[in-house]
Amino acid sequence: MIEVRNLCKSFKVSKRDEGLGKAVRALFHREYELIYALKDVSFKIEEGEMVGYIGPNGAGKSTTIKIMSGILNPDSGECIINGRTPWKDRINHVKDIGVVFGQRSQLWWDVPVVDSFSLIKDIYKVPDKQYKKNIDELVEMLNIKELIKMPTRQLSLGQRMRCEIAASLIHSPKILFLDEPTIGLDSVSKIAVREFIKNINKERKTTVILTTHDTQDLDALTNRIILIGKGQVLLDGKLDELKEKFNTKRTISLNYSGKLDATYNGLKIIDNHNEIANIEIDTSKISVSEGIAYLSSKVNINDIQISSSTVEDVVVGLYREYKI
Repeated sequence: MIEVRNLCKSFKVSKRDEGLGKAVRALFHREYELIYALKDVSFKIEEGEMVGYIGPNGAGKSTTIKIMSGILNPDSGECIINGRTPWKDRINHVKDIGVVFGQRSQLWWDVPVVDSFSLIKDIYKVPDKQYKKNIDELVEMLNIKELIKMPTRQLSLGQRMRCEIAASLIHSPKILFLDEPTIGLDSVSKIAVREFIKNINKERKTTVILTTHDTQDLDALTNRIILIGKGQVLLDGKLDELKEKFNTKRTISLNYSGKLDATYNGLKIIDNHNEIANIEIDTSKISVSEGIAYLSSKVNINDIQISSSTVEDVVVGLYREYKI
């Protein structure tokens, strides 16, 4: 479906120091610096996968998405999507993809959203019957029946993003690129967008590539993440396996009666008040079951909850491990 091999991309950026003299000098002699956005980036994504493409700001995520969508040409390397090279066969390529940039709009600002949909239909030459079927499904699944009658400028950010996602799917693309699709959305809107993306992946087998800083998006939508930093792919792995890797510290919330003694190798009391305690277990030293067995031998346990590592723990851990 998607194969990226040794992709490289650089940008020439002009720079100067502050001051009027430096500004005047720059008019006649401008200094440039070469910034390498991508350095030998390679990965494969199969049909129907939902992959998180993550990394810090400036890592090269959006540059990769723009190359895969045909907006940018790389300096070198290959990108084959459905048998095509995006920047060489752009017209046919865009028929198979949908793109949502969280900070950019593809809807016309001063006209009702449905007019933008109609124009997108004509651009992609979507047959009338297919257009009506797709719009009916998208409107119902995203709950935008009343919103599409309003001008884009009158929509809230969350409302507009739901319409943006609908617009990207009017032509039934096989691949959906989502670049920060839930940025700035409230919790209700985020949940609605996540549920919709999961539905189209399940029902239409749409391949989804998601770039985001929202770890809840990653947890809800993806089972594989590709980590990029300083223009290079640093890691490509399953999310569940990465959770286990960074799962060395677990927290037990304990409601007990008696006198708590957690002076045991691998156990550490974080806080303890009114017979309610949070205890950290270092699973590299003892197992969770061993820790619970020890605690139950010391106090009467009324209630217990065990937390596991979150996607946020994984992302923070990876950023620290790779120093990005």
